[in-house]
Amino acid sequence: MASIEEKILLFIQEHIRVEGLTPFVSFFTHLGNAGILFIVLTVFGLFFVSTRKAAISSALGLVIHLIICNGILKNAFARTRPYEVIDGLQILIEKQPDFSFPSGHTSAAFAFAVAVFLNMDRKYGIFALVLAFLMGLSRLYVGVHYPTDVLVGAIVGVLCGWLGSKLADLLMKKSKNCKKVD
Repeated sequence: MASIEEKILLFIQEHIRVEGLTPFVSFFTHLGNAGILFIVLTVFGLFFVSTRKAAISSALGLVIHLIICNGILKNAFARTRPYEVIDGLQILIEKQPDFSFPSGHTSAAFAFAVAVFLNMDRKYGIFALVLAFLMGLSRLYVGVHYPTDVLVGAIVGVLCGWLGSKLADLLMKKSKNCKKVD
């Protein structure tokens, strides 16, 4: 008997995948490889005073995500990718080199999005959260993650983005205090 997660992935494959949408989803999901989209946006944000706090928060959140998600959780749980165990599930991108749980793409996306949401105008924060949500969905669409991988990746990412923002607050406060002493 197939688990609920298996049924969800097979349902997506049979009823949600659309030939015309697949190239866009595959391209978008690849933008999350190694967190490249979020790293580029973070570095870009460092150049402008108006986005610097969000960028610093994001950078810290992404580093925390890398340690917790990719360094600790993936290796601790060592969950096999769904395409390796679900009969009939076809992946739309190349096989992934690491473990499935939690989704690193989703975690990085939410770490970035929460940092933006907490430190910039809400319209940018909401846009970033929508992008993060779409990143998680893209991982299901291409068949490389279970739904719980994506859900936990989102939770981890939210926590990392929040923590990155709090650490940025502390660093910026300390930096201001150091300037007053000079």
